[in-house]
Amino acid sequence: MSRSRFITFEGGEGAGKSTLLENLTHKLEANGSTVLKTREPGGTPLAERLRAALFHVDPAETSPSVYTEALVISAARRDHVDNFIRPALDSGHWVLCDRFTDSTRAYQGGALDKDTLDALETLATDGLSPGLTFLLDADPDDLLARRQERGGPTDIFEQRDMSFHAQVRESFLDLARYYPDRIVVLDALKSPEELAAEAMSVLDKSNGFLQDTKNSGL
Repeated sequence: MSRSRFITFEGGEGAGKSTLLENLTHKLEANGSTVLKTREPGGTPLAERLRAALFHVDPAETSPSVYTEALVISAARRDHVDNFIRPALDSGHWVLCDRFTDSTRAYQGGALDKDTLDALETLATDGLSPGLTFLLDADPDDLLARRQERGGPTDIFEQRDMSFHAQVRESFLDLARYYPDRIVVLDALKSPEELAAEAMSVLDKSNGFLQDTKNSGL
């Protein structure tokens, strides 16, 4: 299994993770690679059901605690790792994932201690981590404006106040400082074309990814 073919995309609500993931998928596929796209929570039938239960709580119901959030997301992640990500990587495919463990640390880490997060991550991932992470960063106010322009339904995280989103941003940037060899910070306000070109440039300059690219027929 090549961990370096496992790429994750992180950032606040409305940062453009899905768009960059799609554009990078097209570029890799154009060069002959097999790319599987997925997301978290989600990626398997069970994980998608857990996502729906967590993200769209009935307003009449009591909101889940941060512990419940982390446990549900971790359960979904373990099923995702066991039944989607590892098998795909073992088969030589690239796996591009919208969110992974960094999101848990950014979103739930403000209320949970490091030991708890470490234990949950160990159980959920069985030691699997991305080879590369693209963090799409922007001021939460700018991302809010983008979400408002986009419209559509919102989930429990998008509905939280700006102080929460500011804390999430700082947590992501702290992770980028702690893992500089894995996490690449990109300006989320750049155009989709600019971001895709920058992401491909990062891949081209990484010796590990270049070797995997050659082995996969790129």
